[in-house]
Amino acid sequence: MTLTERLNSDLKEAMKAKDKKRLSVIRMLKGALQKKALDNGGELSDEEALAVVAKERKQRADSVEEFEAAGRTDLADETRQEIEVVEAYLPEQLSEDEIATKVQEIIEETDASSMKDFGKVMGKAVAATKGRADGSTVQKVVKELLNH
Repeated sequence: MTLTERLNSDLKEAMKAKDKKRLSVIRMLKGALQKKALDNGGELSDEEALAVVAKERKQRADSVEEFEAAGRTDLADETRQEIEVVEAYLPEQLSEDEIATKVQEIIEETDASSMKDFGKVMGKAVAATKGRADGSTVQKVVKELLNH
C-alpha cells in the first residue's frame, strides 16, 4: 500500500470516527503531497512522499520550539499532537546511538579524521539515514565524533 493509499484509507477512518485533529492533519499531509506532485509534474515516488512527510514533521517540531520560547504551551501541546499523527506515516526513527554507529562506520570508511572532512561525512550520513533521522541530530553526532 502506497503512502497516498494509506492516507486515503486513514482519512475515511478519521471521518467515520469524527476524529477532527487526525482528520485535519491527514488533510494537511494530502495537500502537501498533492502540491509536491503538481510541482514535480507527476506522481511522487514513495521516497519523495516520505521526504514531504518528514518536512512537515520538521516544520511542526520547529513550531513547538518557537511556541515554547514564546510561552505558548497550549499551541506547543496542540502541535505535538499533530506531530504524533504525522510520525505514524514515517518509518521508525533511529536513536542517537544508532545514528552514531552509522556515522562511525562512515568515518572509518572515508578515513575522516577531523572537521575538515565534515562535508564528506555529513553527505554520506544524511544519505544513509534519509527519512529515518533528523538532519540536525545527524549533524550533531557527526560533529561530536569528528571532534574526538
